[in-house]
Amino acid sequence: MLATGIHAQPGVYALLLGSGVSRSAGISTGWEIVSHLVQKVAAAADPDDAESHALAQSDPEAWWSQHGEGDLGYSSLLAAIAPSSAARQGLLAEYFEASEEDRASGMKIPTAAHAAIAQLVKDGWVKVIVTTNFDRLMEQALDAAGIAPQVISRPDAVEAATPVAHANATIIKLHGDWKDLEFRNTLDELNTYPQPWVELLRQVCNEYGLLISGWSAEWDKALVGVLESTPRRYPLYWDSRSSKSQVAQNLLAHHGGHVIPSDTSDQLFTSLTASVEALTRLAEPPLSTAMAVTRLKRALPDPLRRIELQDLLAEYADQLIQALPGLAPSTSREWSVMDAYLDEMLAATTPLMTLLVNGVRYDDGTHTRQWVATLQRLLNLSTSQPAALIQTVDELRHYPALLALRAMSVEAVHNGKDDVLVALLTRPHWDDPLHQRRSTIAADVLHMLNVVDNDFANGLPRWEGQRWVYPSSHLLKSVLMGFFADNGIEYAAYRDLCHDVEYRTGLVQFLLPSQEDRYRHNPNSGEFVHEDSWQAVGNNWDNQAPRAEIRFRDHLARNGSSAWKELLGERDVDQAVVDYRNLLLQYTRR
Repeated sequence: MLATGIHAQPGVYALLLGSGVSRSAGISTGWEIVSHLVQKVAAAADPDDAESHALAQSDPEAWWSQHGEGDLGYSSLLAAIAPSSAARQGLLAEYFEASEEDRASGMKIPTAAHAAIAQLVKDGWVKVIVTTNFDRLMEQALDAAGIAPQVISRPDAVEAATPVAHANATIIKLHGDWKDLEFRNTLDELNTYPQPWVELLRQVCNEYGLLISGWSAEWDKALVGVLESTPRRYPLYWDSRSSKSQVAQNLLAHHGGHVIPSDTSDQLFTSLTASVEALTRLAEPPLSTAMAVTRLKRALPDPLRRIELQDLLAEYADQLIQALPGLAPSTSREWSVMDAYLDEMLAATTPLMTLLVNGVRYDDGTHTRQWVATLQRLLNLSTSQPAALIQTVDELRHYPALLALRAMSVEAVHNGKDDVLVALLTRPHWDDPLHQRRSTIAADVLHMLNVVDNDFANGLPRWEGQRWVYPSSHLLKSVLMGFFADNGIEYAAYRDLCHDVEYRTGLVQFLLPSQEDRYRHNPNSGEFVHEDSWQAVGNNWDNQAPRAEIRFRDHLARNGSSAWKELLGERDVDQAVVDYRNLLLQYTRR
C-alpha cells in the first residue's frame, strides 16, 4: 500500500525518523549522551567519590540537582566541562563521528536504511525528511548519493529557507544538530516547540503523507501535539517496532494510520525501496538492449540495486530460453538448415551477451557470481526434439551457453580479469542426461568438441567448401567477430584475445583435478596452437612457445597468479605452463 502510494505520487510522502534509525549505527540517544556527560562531570569533580559516581550513573538527574548548576541539559553540562565552542564540539565528536576503528566495524556510518532513503530521495520519491536525531548520517548518505539537501536545524532558519515544496530535498532537524550545540532533549524543551517549528510541522503533517520509523512518541510531547492536532490529507504509516507505545497507538487510531511490520529500519527501507523500484520497472515499456545496458551500468556500483541487476539478467536469459525451442529445426538436418540455425541462435543470444560483456567490463569484481549464475541458467537448458534430430540438436542446445562463455571470457581477458575467466569455467556444473559419464564442470561441458565438433563445423556451407585446420575454433572466432567489432575491439586485438582465451581455457582444463568415473576430453586445441602462432622464447628457436603463452606469462608478471592459485594447488606455475606446452606440441598441425 505504501509503496504504491509513493510510486503513484512522487514527492508527496515525507519521513519522520527517530533515534531507532541511527541506533544500529551505534549512535547514542540524546538522553544517553546526557547521562554519560553527567558521569564525566562527576568523575572530574571528585575522582575518589565512588558513591557520587554511582549516583551519577544510576540517577543523573538526582546527581545534577545536588551538584550541578541550573537545569540538566546540554548547555549546562557543556558549560561545566568545555568552556569554548571548539572544545564542546571536540567533546561531543566521540558520540557522532566515526573513528577508524568504528568504520572498520561498520559503526557511526550511514546504515542500509540511510542509503535506501537516500536512493528514494535521489529518485524523486521523497523530498522531506523530519528527524529528531542530532547526527549527520542522513546528510552523509545523501551526499554519497550526490544529493545536497537543504538542512533546517534551528527554528530561526525556517523563514529564510526555501519552501519545502520547492526544494529538491529538505532535512528538518527538530532537536538540532550536534555541531550547532543547540539540542532539545530535556522534558521541558520537548514539551513546547518554538512557533516556527510548529507552523512548519503542521504544513508537513497536513500536506504530505507520513512514514514514521524509529520514533516512539513517548518523550516528545510537542511533536505528538502537532501530529495529534493537524488534520491529514494523506495516509500515516508507522513501523511496528517503534509504534508500540500507547501514545503511538492513539495517534494511529486518531488518523486511521497503518502499522508496517518490520524487524529493523534497514529491512523496512531497503524493502520499501525495492518495492518502489519494482513498480517502476513494471510501469516501464519493454527495454531496448541499449536501455538495458544503461540500467546495468547504473546498477553495478550500487549495492541497493543488486536485485535489479539479478532480475535484469534473469529477464534477458529467460527471453533467450523461451525463444530457443522455436528456432530449432523440426524435421530436417540439412547443412543449410543447421547453418541457419546457428545464425538464429547467435542473433537470439546477442542481447544477453551484450549485457554480460558490459557487466564483465565495468564490474569491480563484486558481481562475478551474477555472470556465473547466468551461465548456469543457460547450462540448465533442456530440449525435446524428434528422435532423428536429438543427437545433433541436443549437442547444440549449449551453443548459446558456449557463445556467452566465449564472449565473457574474451572481455575478462581483455580487462586482465583471469579470476572471472576461471570462475566461469569452474563454478557452473551440469549433468548430461544423455551422457552420464561425462564431466560435469563447465570447462568440460562447454568444451568446444562437446558442443560443435570439428566435422560438423567444417561441413557448414558458410565456408563454401573451404576446410579449416581447427574448425570449431575458427567458427567461434568468426561468428563473434562482428559482435566485438560493435563493442569497440579491432580485429587484430580480437584475434589475439580469442587465442588467449583458448589457451587459458585449455590451461584450466589441463589443471582441473580428475573426476572419478567421468570421461573428459583433452584440453581444447584451436588456432592458438597453429605453427604460425608460436615464437622463440628469448630468441632461442630451439625453445618455442605459443604467443598466447608469452602473453599469459606477461600477464602473470604484471598481475600475479592469485586467480590460478586454487587450480594450481601445490604445483609451480612455471612448471605447469611448461607441462601444458608439451601437451600443446602434440596439437600443432603443419
